[in-house]
Amino acid sequence: MKLLNGKKGLILGVANDKSIAAGCARAFFEAGAELAITYLNDSAKPFVQPVADSVNATLFEALDVEDDHAFDALFERIRQEWGQLDFVLHSIAYCPAEDLHGRVMDCSRAGFAQAMDISVHSFLRMARHAEPLMKQGGCLLTVSYYGADKVIDHYNIMGPVKAALEATTRYMAAELGTSGIRVNALSPGPIETRAASGIAHFDTLIDEAREQAPLRRLVTIEEVGDMAAFLVSNRARSITGNVVFIDGGHNVMA
Repeated sequence: MKLLNGKKGLILGVANDKSIAAGCARAFFEAGAELAITYLNDSAKPFVQPVADSVNATLFEALDVEDDHAFDALFERIRQEWGQLDFVLHSIAYCPAEDLHGRVMDCSRAGFAQAMDISVHSFLRMARHAEPLMKQGGCLLTVSYYGADKVIDHYNIMGPVKAALEATTRYMAAELGTSGIRVNALSPGPIETRAASGIAHFDTLIDEAREQAPLRRLVTIEEVGDMAAFLVSNRARSITGNVVFIDGGHNVMA
């Protein structure tokens, strides 16, 4: 029997077939899960559609996480179609470029608020909608990065934002544990995705990670997907509140 047979999962944040969420979607599908996938808007849809098709997504819905009505509509559709939800992957982060590329202390109030709302508070909103559908327990996953824990050149304001996301993961794990709902964060090493390309000098970050990681290589979205599939499975039933590194060991190096 496949690891996720009978499980139904929602994926937020597929940008294209090279994104971390796409790697996770394929791993979930290969493990036997039935999936719902969202896309941001009509402009994004053509890039996400091939991923949804490749995993035979039952639901393929538009979702702008800044729109509360869109959240309501998505989860009502899931309730009507499935009546349950076993896991959710939240792989969404955003910061306006002018704030991302400047010093942390120079980040505008509006930029900071938007980065926190889209990257962190949307995880809370997602959890509130998912909780009633996880009648038999479940798992919530989000995606962080090592810059939450250590200062990474050019990661700038996203470091504090991801730190908030990781703290949110721990607090939600404590709050939802009695309902059998687990909450964990994936922390992959640098991967050449569209989102990562917005970070200044990202090529240097990639090269340093490859040179410093004990395995002397970068990780792939498939490897992140394998870990995600394990974490949402029953085999990880005692794992919650954790930040799980998938980075070739880079996080252990000084």
